[in-house]
Amino acid sequence: MMAQPLTATSTPLVQPASAIDALPPEALAEVAAYFQMLAEPTRLHILSLLRQGECNVGDLALRSGHSVANVSRHLSLMSKQGVVAREGRGTSVYYRIADDMIFSLCDLVCGNIARHLERSASRRSVFTGGASSERP
Repeated sequence: MMAQPLTATSTPLVQPASAIDALPPEALAEVAAYFQMLAEPTRLHILSLLRQGECNVGDLALRSGHSVANVSRHLSLMSKQGVVAREGRGTSVYYRIADDMIFSLCDLVCGNIARHLERSASRRSVFTGGASSERP
């Protein structure tokens, strides 16, 4: 039996397994840049602070323990990636999360890391007999 050619109305024989499978290389580069933006602890801390509500750079710097210049640099990159939005008010610029889906992504990854750490701790306890690493 011969395979029939695909037409515009026929269903492809192989469906993409996920959204990433359907992306062209240029889009994959954008995805990688987005994940690179998230691959920095200071930016993750800033996201956590902004989850509580909008803030200006000075407040974020104070709350994060980083300099205003450092926080501003991180916010600029986050803004370019569309994660945060900025709004000028008088002499201050306030930042807020532009898309709450970032928290779904972070919660998914953080939950996965927590489960991984729990499994690792459980495996280690098997070898140590459940004993704590602290000594009395």
